[in-house]
Amino acid sequence: MNDIRNSNPGGEDYEPQVSVAGTDAVGLAAGGSAAPLPGEDKSYSQGQLVARRFFRHRGALTAMIVLGIVIVVAFTSIGVGPIPGWWPKDYTLQYDKIGDGAPTWAYPFGQDTGGKDYFALVMRGTQFSIIIAFAVGIISTVVGTVIGALAGFYRGWLEAVLMRMTDVFIVIPLLAVAAVLGRMAGESGIWGLAFVLGLVTWTSLARLVRGEVLSLRERDFVLAAQAVGTSAWRIITRHVLPNAIGVVIVSATLSISTAILLETSLSFLGFGVQAPDTSLGTLINEYQSAFSTRPWLFWWPGLMILTIALCVNFIGDGLRDAFDPRQNRTKD
Repeated sequence: MNDIRNSNPGGEDYEPQVSVAGTDAVGLAAGGSAAPLPGEDKSYSQGQLVARRFFRHRGALTAMIVLGIVIVVAFTSIGVGPIPGWWPKDYTLQYDKIGDGAPTWAYPFGQDTGGKDYFALVMRGTQFSIIIAFAVGIISTVVGTVIGALAGFYRGWLEAVLMRMTDVFIVIPLLAVAAVLGRMAGESGIWGLAFVLGLVTWTSLARLVRGEVLSLRERDFVLAAQAVGTSAWRIITRHVLPNAIGVVIVSATLSISTAILLETSLSFLGFGVQAPDTSLGTLINEYQSAFSTRPWLFWWPGLMILTIALCVNFIGDGLRDAFDPRQNRTKD
């Protein structure tokens, strides 16, 4: 009878060996399944993949930290409403002017023409500019998402009406429309200005969302939902928009950057935030004549605008890369 043991090419008999590399030997001996070792690939949900890609984007992560610092300092230094801040000087009070008001240890941003602390004024303007920018971003995102989703899902005459209305808003110069509406809403304060600006900055997002919805409405999961009698509104809110959230979030982030630049332009031209309120654009407009003699009155609000706009753009770039389905799978 032949020996059933295998032989190697050299003629020596050997016993077959079972490799346990990459598995839990104790778990196998107990009849359990193999547990993945720390070096093996893990599976992640879509949200986890997006978060991992975003936090690996150094530019976006740095920008988020810098923007967070700017927001915290702006709102905690001089306080908000009845809540006091840690900065000892008030932006409404005039102090004894030191020399020509150049920056000193007591006044790190210098003093304006009347002796007011310019750091407190810049922080107040930063507060209003940030509030307007985020409010405009939220309003324009809601309006653009609703219009784009309805146009892309229902098609037909509704799409024709909504898209022609969108084209009309695109053709008219944005700054001109915003200036007219901003002047009309100037007496309503920053919230009225933010509302009217949000109503004229939704067009780009609406077109992007419409294109995404046009693609998603032909997917199998949408057709299956329609086949079982699911209402159109439920399909849009529970199936279509969650799959278009990447486009919405990225566009909303970039719209915040557009809003702060638009508000700055309007305030610089005198159509934005009106006295006694102030914003970064208002400060630049008020002290533009001092550019050559007291440049700190111009540069400090300008640097704040540049910092906020760049940070928001970097964050938007990071979100775009994180949501991009063409990105490779993130690994440990």
